[in-house]
Amino acid sequence: MPVPTIINDSASAGPPTVLGQAHARIPIGGKIRAGIKVLTAKAAAQPRAQSLYEQGVAAGQSFDQIEHAITEALPQLKNPLAPRNVAWFTVRPQDFPNPAIARQILDAYAEDRGEGRRLYRFPVVFPSDRWQTVMPHELAAWSTHEKRYWSEYSPDGRVRHCMTHAPVPMDDTGRRTIRIFGGRKTMARETNGGLCEPERCPEYQHRQCNLSGRFLFFIPGIRSISAFELHTNSFYAMNGAIQKFETVSFLRGGRISGFLDRQHATFFLTKKLMEVAHIDEQGKPVRMPQWIIELEAPVDVTALLREREDEDAALRQAQLATQLLGGEAPGSVAASAPATGGLPGPEPAPDDGAPSLQQLLAQAEARGIDPVRYQAYAARRWGAGWKLNRHGRRQAWNEMAERYRHDPEGYRDKIESELALADGSAA
Repeated sequence: MPVPTIINDSASAGPPTVLGQAHARIPIGGKIRAGIKVLTAKAAAQPRAQSLYEQGVAAGQSFDQIEHAITEALPQLKNPLAPRNVAWFTVRPQDFPNPAIARQILDAYAEDRGEGRRLYRFPVVFPSDRWQTVMPHELAAWSTHEKRYWSEYSPDGRVRHCMTHAPVPMDDTGRRTIRIFGGRKTMARETNGGLCEPERCPEYQHRQCNLSGRFLFFIPGIRSISAFELHTNSFYAMNGAIQKFETVSFLRGGRISGFLDRQHATFFLTKKLMEVAHIDEQGKPVRMPQWIIELEAPVDVTALLREREDEDAALRQAQLATQLLGGEAPGSVAASAPATGGLPGPEPAPDDGAPSLQQLLAQAEARGIDPVRYQAYAARRWGAGWKLNRHGRRQAWNEMAERYRHDPEGYRDKIESELALADGSAA
């Protein structure tokens, strides 16, 4: 079973280059689809369209390829295929650069529930500890060939802007475009003062702008250095996944990446039939059943807690061994006052081996770091429950009071940079 590459979010921003400084992107090696597409009633009435559809499905073509073949043969059919919500995921060879991957996934995890072998449920491993990285999402409006408008948050994460492509600049003659380095520039849309406000947005009200997101993951047993993606437009699916991510992050000291425990437990992606509510054209609430993507975490919570205790014990034993090998009396390192230019020394709390939140905030203030900003940074770095979890607090302590012990200025810069990059990329 291959071990997936895990992105360390604290170091994912590379050094400055001519192409800029940005977080590492996860390469994509194929797409699993949440449903299927079928012929519309108008298209199904055309024998030629029916034949092309059946041939494409049998050949394992993607639905985009099938639709393109139909519209080429029958130009009068503008949108011959319509999505259909089903209980399984679609895995087609043409959705992968290496078509053999599709067969490997189906051979490993497909099952027959009375409608042939389908992919109903499969394990996934996420390559990052930030759920915003493994489940990117945005509000976006598309034209035929490109994305016209999309949501983007300000660096402080408080204001959601509506962005669009900036006009291509012209030279002094006004007859030739200026060659642009690094791709097209973006700008805030002039409508609504550049703010993303769905209730006041004509595209959103006419269903041209919608929420869209995707899961990025590896599949255990499937050999690929690139991740796979699964798109979804469901608010319920993404909101439910966020809750699972934050729960697991709390239990694992800020981690959601990799295997969940020593028994190689993983998340699972499956579907659940749910009653979904929406408002109809008359403003009345309507409920209808839909198959919604669900992220499962079938893990023994008590085992995760025991694992944290085992790790805590191992860390304390390693610290004691280091002191003994260095000829120091046990506890002397914690008791001694390090030469840190007047900064508080790394003195862990005596009750459980981890510092308290008050101790961490005192360290932050001593380094000129605003406690509110620090807590925002720590929540993104180690998960929302970091300050309640002693393992999360210890990770925070080790970074601030050990790794950056002699570089408080560099640590302040790191925190501000991480907050600006993370908040600015969220959608």
